[in-house]
Amino acid sequence: MTEEDANGPFTLDAATTSELLANSLRDAVRDLGRRGAVVAISGGIDSSVAAALAVKALGTRHVQCLRLPERDIGQGASDLGLELAEALGARSIEESITGALDGLGCYRRRDEAIRLVFPDYQPDWKHKVVRSPPSGAIITFSLVVERPDGETLRAPMGAEAYRGLIAATNMKQRVRKLLEYTWADQLGYAVIGTPNLLEYDQGFFVKGGDGLADVKPIAGLYKTQVYALARALGVPASITDRTPTTETFSLAQTQEEFYFGHPYERMDLLLWNHTNGVPAAEAAPAAGIPVEAVEAAYWEIERRREATRYLHAEPVLLEVAAQKH
Repeated sequence: MTEEDANGPFTLDAATTSELLANSLRDAVRDLGRRGAVVAISGGIDSSVAAALAVKALGTRHVQCLRLPERDIGQGASDLGLELAEALGARSIEESITGALDGLGCYRRRDEAIRLVFPDYQPDWKHKVVRSPPSGAIITFSLVVERPDGETLRAPMGAEAYRGLIAATNMKQRVRKLLEYTWADQLGYAVIGTPNLLEYDQGFFVKGGDGLADVKPIAGLYKTQVYALARALGVPASITDRTPTTETFSLAQTQEEFYFGHPYERMDLLLWNHTNGVPAAEAAPAAGIPVEAVEAAYWEIERRREATRYLHAEPVLLEVAAQKH
């Protein structure tokens, strides 16, 4: 099988694409009147490629990488970020956001929301949120907690508990963005965003958090293509071989079980087919799922687009008509 056959609609010339994106990123930063770029790196593939493109565009002296761990995630992501920065030759600094989140009540709000489902929940229990399997019906969410003795419990989440927990955990993304812009102001740099096309299209970001940036270099690339660029840009294998996670909850959690309902390779293909008007019957063989499952995925794609339209919306500016005297 050729590389083109394997990648299907996502085939790209990684060397050429990385050169074009680096040139465009360099021009964008200069047009904004900035001297360099700040990139928050999490040990994930998207932030790694964004950082690598920034270094390619601006050079190691003009890129500041930030590692911003917190209590629920632990040190692993920051260690991967440090490995990336060293591989790229970029400056890197770690600033834990645990204290800020604690002071803002993030963990207290989180615990209050979880106790609406599990009244005996204790802060040392691990937790995550999982969605219902894709079915073409309304998506529901369940809360999973793990006691210190290893016992795992799962229960459905009501709207109040779900909204409360998501509101609390979204603070993590927003506090990180606060630090990114603090460093950007200090250095005269631009903030580089990290969403890929799948995440951007489907609203998998926090408004005022990881959805906020001055330049978003990979928002036009499917995640499959981001992986191809990562290999071409020399991102360490410890990152390219890692399963994408949400980096939000204390229990290990994939993006598939929390948000998309499918692994990213299939989700990329489903989104591409739906966007390009490919009927479900034609898309099913390549996706490896029944026609009914493709139809359900198409329905979810549209539903997420509508539900997250608010996240993409610019501020609404109200005008007052001139008063006649």
